[in-house]
Amino acid sequence: MILILGGKGAGKREFVRSLGYSDDEMSRDVGASAPVVTDLEETVRENPEHAAALLPALLEKEVVICCEVGSGVIPLAREDRFFRETTGRLTVQLAREAEAVVRITAGLPMALKGALPCRRV
Repeated sequence: MILILGGKGAGKREFVRSLGYSDDEMSRDVGASAPVVTDLEETVRENPEHAAALLPALLEKEVVICCEVGSGVIPLAREDRFFRETTGRLTVQLAREAEAVVRITAGLPMALKGALPCRRV
């Protein structure tokens, strides 16, 4: 599994497309057959209490895309802090298990773990 992290509008999906995945192969639904999960942070936001239960299904995916949510000002609302911390903990677990972790900034991919992925076969 390849974990793709970055801010909103940083170019995460464009990078995944450059690897050869189409929009039809991307889904927010972790349970869908699509090889790419997008917007993981939004899935966690909808039900943060069950985020840890997503881990096995996410590890079966080829690519997981998640916006970074841990930078910046700490939210005042307790539920927003819980969402942020839960998302962060889940991405730490994913990064630990991933074969590659890529951070996208301004459309530029940087390998944080493993080799920078190339176009899939």
